[in-house]
Amino acid sequence: MSLDGLSDGLSVGLVGALAALPRRLAARAIEARGGELHRGVTRRTGMVVFGRRLLKNPDGVVEDRVAAARAPGRALRSENGFLRLLVGEAGEAVGLSRREMLERSGLGERELSLIALFDGFERDVEPFSFRDLILARKYAGLVAGGAEWGAIVRSVHRFGPAVSLTAKALQVGDGGIYARHADGVSELDGQMLLGLGEAGEDAEALFAEAEAAEAEGRAEAAAALYGRCLAVDPGDAVAAFNRANCLGATGRPAEAERELARALKLDPAFVEAWFNLAGLVAARGRVAAARGYLLRALELDPDYADAVFNLASLEFEAGDLAAARRWWLRYLELDPESEWGRRAARGVRFVELETARGAG
Repeated sequence: MSLDGLSDGLSVGLVGALAALPRRLAARAIEARGGELHRGVTRRTGMVVFGRRLLKNPDGVVEDRVAAARAPGRALRSENGFLRLLVGEAGEAVGLSRREMLERSGLGERELSLIALFDGFERDVEPFSFRDLILARKYAGLVAGGAEWGAIVRSVHRFGPAVSLTAKALQVGDGGIYARHADGVSELDGQMLLGLGEAGEDAEALFAEAEAAEAEGRAEAAAALYGRCLAVDPGDAVAAFNRANCLGATGRPAEAERELARALKLDPAFVEAWFNLAGLVAARGRVAAARGYLLRALELDPDYADAVFNLASLEFEAGDLAAARRWWLRYLELDPESEWGRRAARGVRFVELETARGAG
């Protein structure tokens, strides 16, 4: 995928802060091409960029964020890969496929994916360069020696550009990766090209801290942190959306509704915000408003199965059995095999039985 797709409104989600440049500059460059850059991942996100500051987290946390971002048709790009797209640099016309990298290096699929996604190679996607193959073989040796992918990429970024390691002999040592030379071994502690320890924008640090608090179940603290993030960056619809979710979790629905309204004012096409707003107002007895919000979500994303199911449930509870049946049938087109699909099928059968009983 290239940024040429931004002319069609490509939505780019950022997970983890960028180390190379402020987010606002990247956002400006994307907007100039007709697209948008936002924090986090939504249903509209067509490309997810992983900033290298995410590596401040433990490997397991990083892997969970990567797994959560994967979806059919969605591209995952590294920070350097994203920057290459921004400046319009083309990849090599001839290089190595992903399969060739795996077969010729001995590096595992998981390690190759994650090391590439956090710029442990010259390129983050195929075609890979032959220098990448040299690095992959070195990394495979480190993994065989007990190194984790995260230790490898963090050590690489303490050294400098990954390709500068192709001429070095690497080995695993206590607590890190080391370069082996005639006089012994030394840490990969040269000048960092794009340092992980540099101070970032306040909003980036606050957003990351808020996400961590939310993941740990500290909804009250997360809501406060998202609020501080919005004070620094009032235009962040994702921060407003996340704050609304945290406020709802702490039993403050009126405040949550206001935050969702703010998110939608900032981004009227934020499908998940329409969906969550419908849930909030439905719980407070405002059925007509909830119906309108769910219909708006489906205008934006007709295949949003959760919105279809909730709309069927809403109509059923409101007594419009014919409308409920229509929406349950639509849900079965989208998700026939899950437990929710089985519930939809039972709903359809119930309505048909009630209709037959009434006709009899």
